[in-house]
Amino acid sequence: MKAGASEARPAMRRKRSGNSRALLAAAALAGFCLPAQAAIIGTCTIMIGASGTMKSNPAINIFGSKQAGGSSAGATITANSTLCSILNLLDCYSVSAAAPAAFTSAPSGGDTNVTFASVFRLDGSGLDNPGSSPQKLTNGTHTIQVDLTATKSSGIFPAGSYQAEVTVRCE
Repeated sequence: MKAGASEARPAMRRKRSGNSRALLAAAALAGFCLPAQAAIIGTCTIMIGASGTMKSNPAINIFGSKQAGGSSAGATITANSTLCSILNLLDCYSVSAAAPAAFTSAPSGGDTNVTFASVFRLDGSGLDNPGSSPQKLTNGTHTIQVDLTATKSSGIFPAGSYQAEVTVRCE
């Protein structure tokens, strides 16, 4: 019996050795695959510029920066990705400017029955992009102009001071 038991041990050792080589190979392969999951290595910086101004329409049921007397908000975005530069990729970062769900401050009743919509323009383009639709960016510095509209579905906006914030994202 001793002879049988000693013969089984070397076979077990060989099997374990084979498993450790397979595990080592799998670990090495996994190590090579990890950087591919985080392909964008760089920065995207947003510098807030001018605040926008929302004005009401004559019926006082719409506030918007595109109304007469209103103005767009602005920011500068600098996208810089080494990997995008090395591989000459054109779409490593995307920018969006989602509308808020509510005013950050409003008089009583000011938020009732209100919907918000935002649009933005990149680099002086006249093309309005929906705020929640990400647009691709190349490496470099870009300007963004953001407009916000608040529409009251019934009634008018009560008199008072209103503030809202659009969130600009670079991802």
